[in-house]
Amino acid sequence: MATSNINDLSAGQVEELLKLLKERFEKNMHRHQGQNWKSVEERILANKDKLHSLNEMEQTGGEPDVVMYDDKTNEYIFFDCSKESPKERRSVCYDQEALESRKKYKPENNALNLATDIGINILTEEEYRFLQQLEEFDLKTSSWIQTPSDIRKHGGALFCDRRYGHVFTYHNGAESYYKSRGFRGSLRV
Repeated sequence: MATSNINDLSAGQVEELLKLLKERFEKNMHRHQGQNWKSVEERILANKDKLHSLNEMEQTGGEPDVVMYDDKTNEYIFFDCSKESPKERRSVCYDQEALESRKKYKPENNALNLATDIGINILTEEEYRFLQQLEEFDLKTSSWIQTPSDIRKHGGALFCDRRYGHVFTYHNGAESYYKSRGFRGSLRV
């Protein structure tokens, strides 16, 4: 996975990213009814440090899109809206502690470190369920979600998916990883 920052993005790359985000926004108005792209774009350009995170979300297969607007903070909230868990963020265990606990067959990285590198937060269970109300996601994959500390201290971590027309929350050892499990993130702009 490539990591970059705003200084690494040329004016042309920024323009291409904004064009792609606009096309996705306009194609999926059901995700953000009542919002308009001009306001979103103005907000992004006023917070150029967020371009790095949006670019990384895109480059890792997340297909970021606006899913809500927070009136209290005046922020647009982007979620990864790829149909399946972002391809370049799969085959990771939950966190650094889990990664270090593996004796062999260690994954290359973990979900929490990748999220930090990208500049996003892993979805909570509530956010994941909200996303699933917009349309169906993770029909073949699954996504790690933020895990409460009382579960994590016992070695577990939570993940979700959609099967049989329902959204399920499961548990697994935090050190586990599968080629079909990644994570989805959120970004406030």
